[in-house]
Amino acid sequence: MIRVDRKLNSTDVLDALTDLFILRGPPEYIRSDNGPEFIAQKVRDWIGAVGAKTAYIEPGSPWENGYCESFNARFRDELLNGEIFYSLREAQILIEKWRNHYNTIRPHSALGYRPPAPESIVPLDQRPTMH
Repeated sequence: MIRVDRKLNSTDVLDALTDLFILRGPPEYIRSDNGPEFIAQKVRDWIGAVGAKTAYIEPGSPWENGYCESFNARFRDELLNGEIFYSLREAQILIEKWRNHYNTIRPHSALGYRPPAPESIVPLDQRPTMH
């Protein structure tokens, strides 16, 4: 999930996490940097209330969150460095389109050049019939 807005606060973090937890259930840990939107007491309390734990990376230690840093680098290189967004809505649409492509189509070398969540297409003649 990528939440796109001009400014995000702890309430925005909770909204995004709520959406993700509804879809996927709470994880054992949530790893994040020490930004104020992540370390706010209400975010820490909420994460604990749903049964997850926090794992903050040390300031100035991006290698402690290598997956996120790798994603951020690709996000910058493949989209943000080449786009000028003329409105917030345009940014939201293009970034969501890129996120979907990144997860369902773009090959990832660590996965044998397969996407992490490939799109599935079931041919019409193989779909279950409704009676």
